[in-house]
Amino acid sequence: MNLSYFISKRISQGKQSGFSSTIHTIAIVSIGIGLGAAIVSFLIMNGFQETVKNRIYSFNGQLLITKFSTDNSVEEVPFDINFDVFTKSKDLPYVDHMQEFAHKAGLVKTNDEILGVVLKGVGKSFDTAAFKTNMVDGRFIHFPDSGYSNEVVLSRVIASKLKVKTGDQVTLHFFQNPPRFRRLKVTGIYETNLSEYFDGKIVIGDIRLIQRLNDWADSIAGGIEIYLKPGANADDAQLQLETLLETDMKKNFDKDVESIAAKYSQVFEWLNLLDRQVAILLVIILFVISVNMISIILILVMERTQMIGMLKALGASGGLIRSIFVYNGINLLIKGLLLGNLLGIGFCYLQDTFKIIKLNPEDYYMSFVPISWHWDVVLMLNLLTFVMVTLVLLLPTAIVFRITPIKAIRFD
Repeated sequence: MNLSYFISKRISQGKQSGFSSTIHTIAIVSIGIGLGAAIVSFLIMNGFQETVKNRIYSFNGQLLITKFSTDNSVEEVPFDINFDVFTKSKDLPYVDHMQEFAHKAGLVKTNDEILGVVLKGVGKSFDTAAFKTNMVDGRFIHFPDSGYSNEVVLSRVIASKLKVKTGDQVTLHFFQNPPRFRRLKVTGIYETNLSEYFDGKIVIGDIRLIQRLNDWADSIAGGIEIYLKPGANADDAQLQLETLLETDMKKNFDKDVESIAAKYSQVFEWLNLLDRQVAILLVIILFVISVNMISIILILVMERTQMIGMLKALGASGGLIRSIFVYNGINLLIKGLLLGNLLGIGFCYLQDTFKIIKLNPEDYYMSFVPISWHWDVVLMLNLLTFVMVTLVLLLPTAIVFRITPIKAIRFD
């Protein structure tokens, strides 16, 4: 057995009470609380980011194809979607799904209320599975084989303002010449808590209704939403799609590929800001843990000064004695890591299961603190803490080289 490890083990097992035991406990608890806080912070941050992104993607996909326009109208410039990128989307390795859409501004009216809205028309290709997480009541609209659906899905915000529920009828009036209106049935209520972008204005209906109102052919739409496969890079996919569109200059030179991250840049910049804030928190946590370990190891060295002098008198090298305290520090570190994982993962499990901490959805886009389980992040935090603190242990243990045997043996 390694001599320095053997002595370190005997020291750790020697005193289970008193000052030395208190110092050991402080070291373990400080590491545990620090690591636990880091785990909770990162898993909550990932939860926030994924929850908000998934809600945005469930409405739009990761990329959009629209026609170039300088108009700021909510209604897109229509185009024929029968081109290769759309019709042969299954051949694109990074694309999971494509779906057509169109927007049309209007007024929704009930017997007592009236509200300005935007009708988002979608078709049979709409990914109802991705949108299902947003449904809080009723069902999504049904698409008939012919004609168009007389059903719509409202947000909880709009339904509350209009004082309607699933099964009620609403009338949509559209701004065009001549003005038109349609009597539609509310079949479902959705909620994303992104009121500024969706819940406050978007009503979901059949795109064929918009095509009929605008006198479009069945192949005409306002744009195409693109869902990427898991792990696909949105920037790379955007460049490849732009290249594919440019190969057919006659039909597609006026098409624009836009990322949802760019369209809703304020939200994504806020999410990126969370990354920086949590990274700063991690640096602070590691700094505090490191300072605590330096102080604790210095105290342990001072407490064992006479032992150091005796070992040097017996011929032990400074490196061997230093290893004793490094092993002792690593022992405390491992116990602290175990405690930190217990605290961090335990708290996240309770929050994920029982939703203990609630949030105001108007401010945070969700009603409770979300947890996203990324075990690679937990492992990374454990490894980073272990490596950083182990390296830090080399600083206070260097003092053993300056201790002389005679002074150390006389030290009291």
